[in-house]
Amino acid sequence: MALKISTRGQIDPFIVMDVMREANALDAAGGDIVHLEVGQPGTPAPERVREAAAAAALSERLGYTDAMGIAPLRERIAQHYQNFYGVDVDPAGVVVTTGSSGSFLLSFLAAFDVGDRVALAAPGYPAYRNILSALGVEPVVLETRLEDRFQPTPELLAQVDGPLDGLIVASPSNPTGTMIDRDGMEALTQYCHENGIRLISDEIYHGITFGHESVTALSFDPTALIINSFSKYFSMTGWRLGWMIVPPDMARSIECLAQNLFISAPSLSQVAALAAFDSHDELRENVARYAKNREILLTELPKAGFDRLAPADGAFYIYADVSGMTNDSAEFCRRMLTEAQVAATPGLDFDPYRGNTYVRFSFAGSEDDITRGVQRLQDWRNNAN
Repeated sequence: MALKISTRGQIDPFIVMDVMREANALDAAGGDIVHLEVGQPGTPAPERVREAAAAAALSERLGYTDAMGIAPLRERIAQHYQNFYGVDVDPAGVVVTTGSSGSFLLSFLAAFDVGDRVALAAPGYPAYRNILSALGVEPVVLETRLEDRFQPTPELLAQVDGPLDGLIVASPSNPTGTMIDRDGMEALTQYCHENGIRLISDEIYHGITFGHESVTALSFDPTALIINSFSKYFSMTGWRLGWMIVPPDMARSIECLAQNLFISAPSLSQVAALAAFDSHDELRENVARYAKNREILLTELPKAGFDRLAPADGAFYIYADVSGMTNDSAEFCRRMLTEAQVAATPGLDFDPYRGNTYVRFSFAGSEDDITRGVQRLQDWRNNAN
């Protein structure tokens, strides 16, 4: 008799990871792939962070920490909110997690029960939808519009049939890079408050913006769950460290979940991350590099026929409408990978309904990668025509 396998794992894959695996296999076989698929900074962790990690590895015991994180880091994160947003945060409400992925799991488990309904934008980060599904929570996909910068609005929420228990917003967004301005965030938080909807705000790309202000939902809603990470702005993807800001009435339940699921976030990463907040000069230089890469793509992609692009307000992505080239973005990206040796992510990863005509390019890598990649795309498309 065959043994049972849980249906929880029968969710959609995170396609960008599949693309990266295929691209890495081609590299290993002697290829020369330009990686525009993964949202991973091409820059290392800040110098001070690396120095702190080396010192800690030699001198610290590096055992388990409190499930909520070490006190100095929680205090430093709270101070960050005062410095950057003018918002007072109690360190007791700061939860240090194993990447933002740990934050998503903890927040979804603590806020929602099986059968609850949570709204989220399409296009949007696929792990929201997939984790919710694995937990038995119903994702309610909002088909957002370019006119609204691919972001949720109160008007769009009001059109949803049936009650909503939660809303996930991301500003800047993955994959579009679009942002919610201060008025838009205030309107969303007010709508959620009036309708009993728990707001979860993904703010992991804060700091990586291009002429736009990062607005935290915490400025308007003290009951919102705020998620951030050291991965993107702080260039610490592999360190697997994120954080949450949680309201007092949820702190204990999140702590109990964290104790049982993770014990604690990596202690070496926590100790080293203290130095990240003293590294803003270096980090702003990284953002300047992203800005240059962004300008290269915005200027050169249209020359390859990619001329319908979402406003890239922040993060490090260009979301391109390729409906004039294909109706199958997955096959289009496979051909791009094998024929042009450029890895990009099909829009189906981010939008199961309309993503067949979109492609996401990441400009988080080096300027040389961006320049080589866009030249290859121009040659590929010109040869195709």
